[in-house]
Amino acid sequence: MPSKALTISLITFSVFFSALAGYYYADGVYWVLWGVGAGLIVAITCVGLLKLWLTMDGYKIIGGAVGMLAGSVLGIMVHSGISQNIEKPEVTGAVYGLVMVVFCLVGMQLGSSKAKEFRARRDKMSQSRVRGASILDTSVIIDGRIADICETGFICDELIIPQFVLKELQMIADSAESTKRTRGRRGLDILSKIQKQSCVTIRIEDTDYPATKEVDQKLINMAKDTGFSILTNDFNLNKVAEVQSIQVLNINQLANALKPIVLPGETMKVQIIKEGKEPSQGVAYLDDGTMVVIDQGKKLLGKTVDATVTSVLQTTAGRMIFATLKT
Repeated sequence: MPSKALTISLITFSVFFSALAGYYYADGVYWVLWGVGAGLIVAITCVGLLKLWLTMDGYKIIGGAVGMLAGSVLGIMVHSGISQNIEKPEVTGAVYGLVMVVFCLVGMQLGSSKAKEFRARRDKMSQSRVRGASILDTSVIIDGRIADICETGFICDELIIPQFVLKELQMIADSAESTKRTRGRRGLDILSKIQKQSCVTIRIEDTDYPATKEVDQKLINMAKDTGFSILTNDFNLNKVAEVQSIQVLNINQLANALKPIVLPGETMKVQIIKEGKEPSQGVAYLDDGTMVVIDQGKKLLGKTVDATVTSVLQTTAGRMIFATLKT
């Protein structure tokens, strides 16, 4: 808001100089009164513009100024082409004024609106860096482990759910196939569970990319535009996003990292539950789901045995432990 002193000064000087101009350039009290009226109008307009200027966003002011400058340059170029076909000077002047007003106003409007979009995008990226916001994909929601991780307090940031992910989840929940329908409904239940947790904020994002059909590609586009990371357990999406330098948080990788470290030579007690690929092998599983392949374990199918670890194989799908029966 302009100060009262500045407002009074603007009105006083504008009225004074307008009245003075009316007195010197035209005889009679009539023109002096016209000058006073014109001065008041000019002063009030200046105060209003100044008030608007002070309350406007700085980005919009800069964007509007740049847009007006670009519009004026374009207006001059357009007028120079039009004026060559106009013979009357008064018509040329009128056309020049009209072209400049239109192009400057359009440029100012476009510049201020684009500046607003630029600031919004910058704020989103800044917010994502500070708060570590992540975009959830459909697979990680249906998986369900994300709710348990949030409940432990390890994730206390903002989780972004795009509308196109919700739409895909709803389509799966409404599927005619019972398996898909169950998975979709489980995903919706997981979202409801996460929303009830106090340490995590769920934000539904309306951003969409109509020209893109694949949901995975929409996620990648959104991550590029906002700077958010992608939270997933989809191996292919993980690899594609990493190639494009997008940060990916993979639940499967987290689960593998949290599995107990087993070293060759250690002994573990496991139950052999099925045959292995090789004729003499037996297969057991640890509590965390890690597969243990035991040499000569087929003959002890269904029994609990002591096995000695010989090697550990880490793959993208998980970890496999190879062992032999303890002698």
